[in-house]
Amino acid sequence: MAYAQLAGLPAYYGLYAAFLPPMVGALFGSSRLLATGPVAVVSLLTAAALEPIAASGSAGYVAYAIMLSLLVGIFQLGLGLLRLGVVVNFLSHPVIVGFTNAAALIIATSQLDKIFGVRVDKAEHHYETVWNTVVAAATQTHLPTLLFAIGAFGIMIALRRINPRIPNVLIAVAVTTVISFVIHFERIVDVPVEQITAEYVQEIARENNTLKRELPALNKAIADAEKRYHDTLERRGPEDSRTILAHHNWETLRNKRDRRIKTLKSDVEQLRKSRFEYVPGTDGNPGNYYLRGHAPEDARTDGRQWRVRGVEGDAVIMNGGGNVVGSIPRGLPELSFPRFDLGVVLQLLSAAIAISLIGFMEAISIAKAMAAKTRVKLDANQELIGQGFANVVGSLSQSYPTSGSFSRSAVNMSAGGVTGFSSVVTSVIVIVTLLWLTPLLYHLPQATLAAVIMMAVVGLINIKAVKHAWHANKQDGIVAVVCFVLTLAFAPHLDKGILIGAGLALVLYLYRTMQPRVAVLARHPDGTLRDAEVFRLQTCENITMIRFDGQLYFANTSHFEDKVMERVATKPELRYVIVVADGINQIDATGEDMLAQLTERLENNNIVVLFTGLKKQVTDVMQRTGLYQRLGAERFFRTEDMALEYAWKQLGENHDVDCPLNIVCPLPSTVRP
Repeated sequence: MAYAQLAGLPAYYGLYAAFLPPMVGALFGSSRLLATGPVAVVSLLTAAALEPIAASGSAGYVAYAIMLSLLVGIFQLGLGLLRLGVVVNFLSHPVIVGFTNAAALIIATSQLDKIFGVRVDKAEHHYETVWNTVVAAATQTHLPTLLFAIGAFGIMIALRRINPRIPNVLIAVAVTTVISFVIHFERIVDVPVEQITAEYVQEIARENNTLKRELPALNKAIADAEKRYHDTLERRGPEDSRTILAHHNWETLRNKRDRRIKTLKSDVEQLRKSRFEYVPGTDGNPGNYYLRGHAPEDARTDGRQWRVRGVEGDAVIMNGGGNVVGSIPRGLPELSFPRFDLGVVLQLLSAAIAISLIGFMEAISIAKAMAAKTRVKLDANQELIGQGFANVVGSLSQSYPTSGSFSRSAVNMSAGGVTGFSSVVTSVIVIVTLLWLTPLLYHLPQATLAAVIMMAVVGLINIKAVKHAWHANKQDGIVAVVCFVLTLAFAPHLDKGILIGAGLALVLYLYRTMQPRVAVLARHPDGTLRDAEVFRLQTCENITMIRFDGQLYFANTSHFEDKVMERVATKPELRYVIVVADGINQIDATGEDMLAQLTERLENNNIVVLFTGLKKQVTDVMQRTGLYQRLGAERFFRTEDMALEYAWKQLGENHDVDCPLNIVCPLPSTVRP
């Protein structure tokens, strides 16, 4: 339920997401212990995808969330059936580490308004929203709400330290819900507008009533103007002055309605930020509500901090307590196919792909960790099919996107679950809750749900992983840091941070492979062939051995060619170039063409190129292109020593007797590498 609110949905949609997806994921996936359901990162990505196109919690928002679940499921299912699970490897570990750490901070800070009981408008950037929340909390914190959050934190932390197996979240929810019920934490009353002394509140209420009365007639006028415009356009054409006038009238009416609605919404939102205090009446007279700090000096208030929840007719809905979950529809969700809108599908497609890949990355990482502990074989493609089916079937039961959950899986394992049937039991418990237990959740404080989310995402913050990536490879560390910073900067548009991070990882990978290590080999005192520069070994004037450590493809062929020609230029008496190809795993058309031209140029200068240790896939390319046949089989050898024997024999005059590649000769002390 907490994750559903994080996704911008009513809390009970979290129960819908925990209804069928866990069961289906367990039945079709390959992991015995992976628990599917709502997760923090996927919930955050869902909100980021939907907030630009619909208002959080609205009917359209809910419909789009369900459609998004269907798209995610179809994409994952397609990847699994086509055995394309390897596509998730394009999201490198540093990208995931950077994104996950940023997402954890975004998730945690997005709950601050619920923790402090304040209301702020969402800004264009998440960090602006956080700052506005902190500013509002400095003066408008609802103390009872904050106390509930602190209490929930205290219960969960204390029980986790006592024994991790204790269901600390469940106990925190139960305790705070009971207290909320006992003290009447939620206090909602309908107040006649006359009882509120602030004049601007009465003006907004009157404007709201006026707009509601005028809106049907205004909508009818807009519809008539639109019909007149289309009729005139059809009869007169777009250039006629009467068509232009009709279009102008239609646009004017629409703009008038939209401006009034926007202004009123802005006023109501501003009104909700105001705080009031109630002074009870005497002798049976109704009391009055004053702006905080504006009550008469000798008046005694009820001690509550009252806020405006909305305006309905001549009444203002006031809340003198904290926010709770409220009514949850009793019964199972209706099974129906999601509403399909091609325009919305195109808007959500990139978000669906991002959620599919990141959600599956999280799921497969958890599944692999548990498979290693239980020594059970894991099939990544089958797991994709399981996750895909879970989201597709979930969309039929009004679920938003789900994934494998770390916390749910950990609880599942610690509780003694050994097969997927434990997830079936989970679904059955949710069914029982939806059918008979939903009234018990009415008084659950929103602050408790916010605390649950914050506690859950603490485990996602992993600074050690960023440091580890930096120590392993500085470029990977840069990718992790850049992805972390950009995800925070672009939030709530999280896909931008992920895409730029993934793109940077690929660019840096290409950069690394553009200049792989090229070593000139010489005979080491231990008898092996080593890097002459590193070990300060003497080389031969007639034979050079070059080892290329990397695949030979379009991005690094020039680098390889330059190194060979550089060696040729420094050895005027060079007659043989032996390419030690043990490290060349692949070769593309550009690499093959470069070898063909290089061997031809060297042959024209009486230099012969020999190859040793070529792998089958590289030899196959040369044979298909004819390069192998043109050079001749005598140019290819299995080992370096066989190639040296051939070169020595061709050079004659017992060249091998004095060759540094045969006799161990330390580098003269006057020569520096």
